[in-house]
This record gives sequence, structure tokens and C-alpha cells, in this order.
Amino acid sequence: MNLLKAKEQLQSFFIEDIGERDVSTGWLEGETTTVDVIAKQSGTLAGIALLSIGYPLLDEKVDVTVYKSDGTKINEGELLARIKGPAVSILSGERVLLNLIQRMSGVATATAQAKADLSDPGIRICDTRKTTPGLRMFEKYAVRCGGGVNHRYGLYDAVMIKDNHIDACGGSIHTAVQRAKATVGPLVKIEVETRDEQEVVDAVAAQADVIMFDNAPPDVVRHWQSRIPKTITTEASGGIIPETLPGYRGCGVDFISLGYITHSVQALDISINHMKEEAYRVFT
Repeated sequence: MNLLKAKEQLQSFFIEDIGERDVSTGWLEGETTTVDVIAKQSGTLAGIALLSIGYPLLDEKVDVTVYKSDGTKINEGELLARIKGPAVSILSGERVLLNLIQRMSGVATATAQAKADLSDPGIRICDTRKTTPGLRMFEKYAVRCGGGVNHRYGLYDAVMIKDNHIDACGGSIHTAVQRAKATVGPLVKIEVETRDEQEVVDAVAAQADVIMFDNAPPDVVRHWQSRIPKTITTEASGGIIPETLPGYRGCGVDFISLGYITHSVQALDISINHMKEEAYRVFT
């Protein structure tokens, strides 16, 4: 995760939430408190490091102790972190940071579950650009915490030639690939989305770097995969949901990209509470 960008975005989130001043906690000026970050649900943790990044932006006097690392499995009732310091600063920042940690942990948990559902070490689970606007960096980091890998980050780091791109340049995959290669240079990979066997053949002939099989069921993916030389990376994507994912086990592609691990996840239940002795015993 880009630390400078994370700080910049957190600062923006704090400004959005706090505005001119926090009228809910301003009257606690001078008070100190200790709070615990507790897992209320089992899953895969992501974003806990944001506590140590975010709180210093509000107040250098806030002390954060993190007990669990991003990417680790957590169980209901576990103590994840302890925060001590000025009550105003801790309470003003808790909602923004907790929202992010819950969201990111939901993404990490969904990614880890997808890997388990597929149960194929030869195929890597990756994300898509179907991320929440403003949260892409955080959600893609969470995918890595869950054991997945990242697809392209945006429109700027890889070429994805889809049907609309092909239609816009006359309907030829070969023409589209060659025009893209002439424009972006040799260091940018070019992926072609294919919808039928003829498009797969055309994408191979055009020497695409990556070929995506779009909205193809497992048996079709296996057949198309047999037409691909080993020098070309392959990806299955589109319409794959938790119920159908296990059917792609052993289909031979290099990647399966899943939109649902970022756009349809449920936040993991994590809370920030005033320190209690029983919570401390969970950790010790």
C-alpha cells in the first residue's frame, strides 16, 4: 500500500467526517481513554495497519498497539489492537478507521474463501476494476491480504481490449492489438477479451499477451484453453459466483478474476470498545 497516498486519502476522509469540528466529542477535551479493537466475527484481517497511519494525522499523542497482522486469520473475540490517548482524538477518528478496517477485512475474507472454494494452487484468484470509487487502493491491498493477486489497477497500467474497442476500430482483433501495441510501447501488456472460439483463435494469431475467456462455463474454458500456446497467459472472468467457482478447478487458466470479492462483500464485524478486563484476557 502506498503510504503517502494512504495518508492523503485518510486525511480527506477525516475532513469529510469531522468538518470544522467534532461537536460530539469536543466537550471531552482534556480526558484520556483506552479502547480495544475486538473481532466480533471470524475472518481474515486487513487494514489494521491504518490505525498506526491514521491516528498520528489527528494527534501524535495517540498511542496504538497492534496485536494482529494484516493477512492473518482472526477469531471472534480476539483482541486486535489497543489505543490509548486523548479521548477527543480517539473518538473523532474511530468511525473512519473502523469503516475501512471492516470493509477491507470483508474483502480479504471473501478472497480467502474464494481461494478455498476453488482449491486449485495452479490458478490464482485476482480482482477486477469493480471497486468502490475512492477505495481502490485499500480494496486491492485487502485482496492481497486474503491471498489473491491484483489485476490491473486502472486504465493506465495495462491494455484491456473489449468488444467495444474492437467494434470501434472496424471489428478486427488483429487490428485492435496492433494499434494498441504501436501506441503503448513494448512494456505494457495487452489483454483481449474473447466471447467465442473464433475470437480466441484471432487473439492468439494477433499475439495478445493475455487472453480472457469472458462469461464461459468451465467446460468451454477447458476447450478454449486447449487452443492457447503456453506463451500466452489466460484468464477466466465474468459471471463467476461462489456457487460456480469450484467448477473451474483444474480448467487450466492462469487466473480467475472475480468482481464479487470487492463489489459484493459484507464488512467483517469488528468493534472499538472501552477497554474491558475480559477482552484483555482474550489476548493474554
